[in-house]
Amino acid sequence: MRLALLEAQQAYDNGEIPVGAVMVCNNKIIAKAHNQTQMLADPTAHAEMICITAACGHLGAKYLTDCTLYITLEPCMMCAGAIKWAQIPTIVYGASDKKGGFKSQILNNFYHSNIQIIDGILQEECAKMMKDFFKKKR
Repeated sequence: MRLALLEAQQAYDNGEIPVGAVMVCNNKIIAKAHNQTQMLADPTAHAEMICITAACGHLGAKYLTDCTLYITLEPCMMCAGAIKWAQIPTIVYGASDKKGGFKSQILNNFYHSNIQIIDGILQEECAKMMKDFFKKKR
């Protein structure tokens, strides 16, 4: 999660919403990313989406069944869908997103039945970065 926070800091420094993601497979980091929606002028350029794409490219596979995705913020519905379709068995996230996170939008059964969701890891640090970002913007 610390590496995901470093990715989120890069997003913050670039004026992006500070979300970072890291994909681990067999105890090795295979991809990392941060939000790039402003830079790429692409609303789908979320950290999770970029990280999933990079991980699939690295492994040469469309399923990430041996991976864990670490994210600083609860995934949105779009990213939750990508996580489902990539068949990622474990996601770990820091801060909850009461407005845009998947839990506020849909039931947990949106994910495939074998997924493990671990939340609240470094929650305060992840949430603080988000709060600081939006406080600076306003």
